[in-house]
Amino acid sequence: MKTFLSLCLIFVLCANGQIRFEEHSLPFVLKNGATGRFYLPELMPGGVGVIDYDGDGCMDVYFANGAELPSMRKTGKDYWNRLYHNDCHGKFTDVTEKAGVAGEGYSIAVAVADYDHDGKPDIFVAGLNRNLLYHNRGDGTFEERAVPAGLMPKQNKPWSISAGFFDMDNDGWPDLFISNYVQWNPETEPKCGTAEQRFYCHPGLYKGQASQLFRNNHDGTFSDVSAESGIAGQIGKGMGVAFADFNGDGLTDIFVANDSMRNFLYENLGNGKFREMGLEYGASLSDDGRAIASMGVDFRDYDNDGKPDLIVTGMINDSYLLFHNIGQPVFFEDKTAQAGLAAATRNLTGWGCGFADFDNDGWKDLFFANAHFPQFGRLSGGASPLNNSVFRNLGNGRFQDVSSTAHLGGAGYNRGAVFADFDGDGLVDVIVSRIDEPARFYKNVTPGAGKSITFQEPLGTEIRVELPDGRTLSNHSSTSVGYASSSEALVRFGLGRFAEPKSVQVRRPGQGWQPLTVKAGPR
Repeated sequence: MKTFLSLCLIFVLCANGQIRFEEHSLPFVLKNGATGRFYLPELMPGGVGVIDYDGDGCMDVYFANGAELPSMRKTGKDYWNRLYHNDCHGKFTDVTEKAGVAGEGYSIAVAVADYDHDGKPDIFVAGLNRNLLYHNRGDGTFEERAVPAGLMPKQNKPWSISAGFFDMDNDGWPDLFISNYVQWNPETEPKCGTAEQRFYCHPGLYKGQASQLFRNNHDGTFSDVSAESGIAGQIGKGMGVAFADFNGDGLTDIFVANDSMRNFLYENLGNGKFREMGLEYGASLSDDGRAIASMGVDFRDYDNDGKPDLIVTGMINDSYLLFHNIGQPVFFEDKTAQAGLAAATRNLTGWGCGFADFDNDGWKDLFFANAHFPQFGRLSGGASPLNNSVFRNLGNGRFQDVSSTAHLGGAGYNRGAVFADFDGDGLVDVIVSRIDEPARFYKNVTPGAGKSITFQEPLGTEIRVELPDGRTLSNHSSTSVGYASSSEALVRFGLGRFAEPKSVQVRRPGQGWQPLTVKAGPR
């Protein structure tokens, strides 16, 4: 695979923690189909995907959109899914109609990968009882192929919340995992609250569903291996999904954030088999034994010890969970309080999230897309829309809330969040979808940020970057980030005050560690 570098134009290391953004609006408005009937799906959109669909080297963006309920029809352009072309400077133009990706049904999740190895990234969309697979023709248009690809079942169509491509068997072809939520039927929707004061029902009133795993057949089709792999043996209420090799055995594992029940950690045993080990490995519950209303998740190494960790968003009073991977004999330890996140996130409700090095100092920071449920304000006397949050990684196991100085704009019903360098300046930007409001584009303008280096590698590739000061940074290739969303297909590192790394080691799927020679230079 091609390896390339991007270097920030500013050299000096940011030493004062002043992560800064400029807030811009995108014309996409997320519609959830709410009409006052309190259907549960109204809470759950909407995912976002990063895709360089035309191969110009710049990151475009795709939004999943809702539909009318209970019909689940997209009536009118307001309910279209949307694809926006990036001019390489962070200016976006709607190309949905030309590209043919407006979608059908109630869309929620977006996953991006070149599933057929033709050199062009494709789009998978999952949602309420319907999947879509948009094959990239390479001429700026797409063809929908979910049925011939084997990704749209004829019966038992589940409600899916998230989806992600990963390489389950190290064969170099992207397989697909779909995180399914609960069994939902508008005709049997329970009614909660009183006739005068209705509100959304708790997920405990709905039956859960098993997630799905589809193996890539190398011919443009997929086979459902949910049962034989062991994935179908667990009934959950799945929301966010993320991938990493948490135990260093060279096989990519799966984490599923479950709503108000224990989270799942599927250990990849090889030979197409998985074993759910969340409780045994300490990643299912908080340190006081509680299951939180988990929603978004990212699976990356925040402390540069070479082992991927977990961040999981939840509801108010949950606190977002930070699981530190400490290796054998116990794999994960709840470090939420020690990291400074317990009190700082207790009054928040989080959806999208992600680890990203916003100031390029070599330490991955945290971003959260926040919003309470709509009825929260009415029931509590508080506000339901929330501001988004950013926490700076201090490099000592702790995070500092710098949201108040990051210029993230006003409050809203924020949902999916994606991370990419949309304007080519070497800094990670953020795009967030918002219900009934224009999406937000947070252009990263952090003063004095360090340089960055990026690698384009197959999914599941692990990379370690040694800096001249002796620090070793680690990251891996995965686009499934946060809530129902897919971020840039790059492995990114901040280099701090250094112009280039001292050395780079890479471990591609099915291979051992080997050195990688790079030459740094401005983009």
